[in-house]
Amino acid sequence: MSDEIVLNCVGMKCPRPIIEIAKAARRSGSGTVLVVKSDDLAFESDVKAWCETTKASLVSIEKDGKTIKITIKLA
Repeated sequence: MSDEIVLNCVGMKCPRPIIEIAKAARRSGSGTVLVVKSDDLAFESDVKAWCETTKASLVSIEKDGKTIKITIKLA
């Protein structure tokens, strides 16, 4: 079973959420699932670009008001 890491990036502004995702990814192995919450306006587009660059899989995007929860599976 894969590990899961939850990151709460609410209140962090661009580029900090992506920096936190990249740090968690460097500490983790392939198959690790990252669940990340943020309220930054650029978060969704930044994560999509990061996933394309790193070959990570964007598993889901859930929106709840201004907060977005994105689930990523590392390659």
